[in-house]
Amino acid sequence: MKLNSKIFIAGVLTASITGAASANPVVDVYAGGMFGAGGTSIYQNSHHRNEAAESFGAVLGLDIPLLRIEAEYNHLTNDLVSTNDAMLNAYFKMLSTMIHPYIGVGVGSVFGGHYTTADKVKYDVKSTVAYQGMLGLTFDILALPLKFDVEGRALYAPNFMEIGTEKPDLLQYDARLKVRYVF
Repeated sequence: MKLNSKIFIAGVLTASITGAASANPVVDVYAGGMFGAGGTSIYQNSHHRNEAAESFGAVLGLDIPLLRIEAEYNHLTNDLVSTNDAMLNAYFKMLSTMIHPYIGVGVGSVFGGHYTTADKVKYDVKSTVAYQGMLGLTFDILALPLKFDVEGRALYAPNFMEIGTEKPDLLQYDARLKVRYVF
């Protein structure tokens, strides 16, 4: 083998080894926290009650180039209802440089807590299925392992409690700020 061939093979091997070592990972693992402010509506037969609400929680997920999957815990509180929800979410995002629009869906469970009626009687919230939809923007911070999400969210939980023979529905909607740390 000639010297030029040996140099060429050594160069290709060196480039492939160093290129693979410096390649960006395809999947990012992240953890984060969030805060939201919005409202809660309880639909009971022909009437409903509305009240402002706050929510806060934590997330753990995987970020893939066009998809994000995360497990989420939220606590919702106001004078009307106090409850928890655990959700599994999928986000579909558009590629761009620093601002990434996304749309998401989630399914999970509402559990624990209580509901206070207009005459101040408290009822326990039962565990029930919940669905949610999200629409938002992700802001990448260059040189830091942080991402900020600003999103709107609507969560729906049918028959989340029982008052005699009635089974009201819960609709919770908010604007939220989520901060994610990428490992």
